[in-house]
This record gives sequence, C-alpha cells and structure tokens, in this order.
Amino acid sequence: MSMHPSPLLVADCPPALVASAAAGSTILALDLGTTTGWAIRGHDGLITSGTVSFRPSRFDGGGMRYLRFTNWLTEIDRLSGPVAAIWFEEVRRHAGTDAAHVFGGLLATLTTWAELRGIPYSGVPVGTIKRHATGKGNADKAAMVAAMRQRGFQPADDNEADAIALLLWALETRGGVL
Repeated sequence: MSMHPSPLLVADCPPALVASAAAGSTILALDLGTTTGWAIRGHDGLITSGTVSFRPSRFDGGGMRYLRFTNWLTEIDRLSGPVAAIWFEEVRRHAGTDAAHVFGGLLATLTTWAELRGIPYSGVPVGTIKRHATGKGNADKAAMVAAMRQRGFQPADDNEADAIALLLWALETRGGVL
C-alpha cells in the first residue's frame, strides 16, 4: 500500500503537473542517461539548462552513479526549488543493454526520490517531444539541437536540447492539455 501517489501518466492529465506548469512553480525536465540533460523553469520564469555526467570512475562501486544522481537532485531542489513537478523523457528503445540498464537505474532513483518528497512526475514519449520541437516524431539529434537554437537556446549537445524541448513541451501544452 503506497502512501504517495502512483507514477503519473501524461494521458491522465495530472492536475498537479498542469497546475505547476501554469502557476510559475519550479519545473524540472530531464533526459536521463550517463550524460543527463536537464532544463529548469524557475519560479521566476527563467529557464536554465545544462548537462551533468553520471559516468562512474574505475574505482566506483555499482551504486555510486545513482547515489551521485540522488545528491544532484537534492542540490537542484535546494538551489533552484522547491521543485514542484518533474518531466522526464520516456525512452522505450535503447541503443544497447548498458544504456537500458543505466536508464532504468536512473528512472528508479528519480521516481523514488520524487515519491519520498511528494513531487509529481511524468514521462513523455520521445516521439511526442521530437514532434513538438521539430514537427517530426523521428527527428535526429542534429535536428533537435537546431530546433532549440532556433528558439534562442544554446544547448551544448543533444541531451541538453532534448531536456529543453521537453520543458518547452510541458509549458506550451500545459502537460499535453491544450
């Protein structure tokens, strides 16, 4: 029996996520991976973005990547928050087994972290984000970076571009509810 809300789905039109997008609360958008792209719309309305690496060193144990991710989330919440809602890119197909394992571990860490704090979260399919950003649901990495540059952002790579695109999707569609 869970004392916190279950994971939220975009199709469910989560009221807390939609309210956060409209109310000027801090929203976090994530492209989960070894190099995680992130974008934040702060309570002041400013959007900041970047990437953070969770690549383990050769001396790290298997869980250190996830511990560092947890600490990073806590620091984001402390410095830019409180985070009112989290959107993440929901990847259904991965280039390889290792990428799938890393994504699954980061997703489990993220959802646990959010559940413990009562922060609503939702995944958005990759094609939905790409279609909103470029008009094509199968846009490549270069097209995503170019689309975000056309919108006035300067993403360092496709991870940051995807996170910005996800954040813009959440803000502009009110979480899929136009």
